[in-house]
Amino acid sequence: MLSKYEEKLELIRGQVIDVMNGIISANEKIYDALKDCNKDTFDEAKQFIKNVALKTNDIDKEIVTTLALHTPEAKDLRELIAFLKITNELLRASSSTRNFISGFSDVCFQTDIKAINEFALPMQKSTIESLKYAAKMLNIDCVDEAQENFQNALISENKTDDLYEILEAHLLKGFSNDEGYVKYHTMLSVLRRSEKIADRALSIASLLLYARQGGALHN
Repeated sequence: MLSKYEEKLELIRGQVIDVMNGIISANEKIYDALKDCNKDTFDEAKQFIKNVALKTNDIDKEIVTTLALHTPEAKDLRELIAFLKITNELLRASSSTRNFISGFSDVCFQTDIKAINEFALPMQKSTIESLKYAAKMLNIDCVDEAQENFQNALISENKTDDLYEILEAHLLKGFSNDEGYVKYHTMLSVLRRSEKIADRALSIASLLLYARQGGALHN
């Protein structure tokens, strides 16, 4: 039977996983929506990130209460500290996801379909991969496995950065007037959100690696 403290820790971990899975599902829906600029699918994506601010606030309260009532050992203390910081990353990831949905659903039909297929879709796929590798770490205790998933999250995040830079260079070659510049600038600003989501995923993976192996906390 789990102790009261262990039950609290499992509850907190479960709450974090729930929010993380919602962000992953939202970004998977975005990927589907990008294929044919389906506004209904973009709208469906929003359903997975409802009330994230309230959920992360509840998690923070649980963590603070747990720290106040118990004296966690080093490993558990690191995990609670990591979770306390992860909630902020989840909130930022959901905000970027929501902005991506709102922004791209408005400009998708103005976008070069070839650019979407060649760059935006692979970019979003890499963002999803980075989120999934970070999410896997929530259920991993083995340090070696945690390091492996962190490296995979890092590789996926780097792919997102590289694809964004390539897309930026590709699109900026295409405008020939002020109207064209505004259109491409708007699309790049929206797609920047996908890159930011991948950044948040890597930050979460970094925090979870700290929770498993200790060391300096760089975040």
